Amino acid sequence: MNIAVVGLGLIGGSFCKALKKNTFHRILGIDTSKETINAALECGAIDEEITPERLNEANLTIICLYPEAIVEFVKKNAANFKKGGIVIDSCGVKEYIVNECTPVLDEHGVIFVGTHPMAGREFSGFEYSTDDLYKGASFIITPTDDTPQIAVDLLQTLAGSVGFGKAVVSTPKKHDEVIAYTSQLAHVVSNAYVKSPAMLNFDGFSAGSFQDLTRVAKLNEYMWSELFMCNKEALLKEINCVINSITEYRDAIEQGNLELLIKILRDGRELKEKSLLLYK
Repeated sequence: MNIAVVGLGLIGGSFCKALKKNTFHRILGIDTSKETINAALECGAIDEEITPERLNEANLTIICLYPEAIVEFVKKNAANFKKGGIVIDSCGVKEYIVNECTPVLDEHGVIFVGTHPMAGREFSGFEYSTDDLYKGASFIITPTDDTPQIAVDLLQTLAGSVGFGKAVVSTPKKHDEVIAYTSQLAHVVSNAYVKSPAMLNFDGFSAGSFQDLTRVAKLNEYMWSELFMCNKEALLKEINCVINSITEYRDAIEQGNLELLIKILRDGRELKEKSLLLYK
């Protein structure tokens, strides 16, 4: 089938490369950068560049843009998509995207399904895209009650064909609640952690724990700001939770309460060990 990919950055470019490597689908590319399009054509990541007016040629369209840009693109081009076709996105928030895009495309007989490939790198842009970015990763699908099952089945099959380790079906709301903890909070904490004055004076004193905790501090502040704001309620809940926990550690150390410190450290260790048993 014909698959259009809108936005050939890290995520979109990796979709193109994975699809070309692992399937026989024809890949059509859309990007505002002519340089990116030329690079994608030259390496064979896409078969052809198209304009939004030709989106009706695609059975499936994958939109890989920032949250606000996804909504804007869908609303502007709603009449261009193929009637009966499927449109998905790759955004890290789902309730906002699904609520904004679904009714617009419903009016034109187009199926919208929110999706989220759980993979990425500290770098952005087509030049960092790879054909194995999604290998072993989770592909989250967030249908609504009205989403045809055949669309979900097709996306599950496609996810497996490009290397995803599992396809997880969730509601948009549940996705956003969980992702606030597993992804967004991690970026907030990492980005805040590196703001210590010690950050520029650690040479020779860092090991794996430092690298693990600081890796995602190197983020795209424009994209992540949009994601955080689109998931404000769920993320604030998680931020307040971690603030409360850190306050416990601070108070125990400040008060010299060794017994309490041991207890709260033990609680954290046991929770981590429990999670390893549940999700191994």
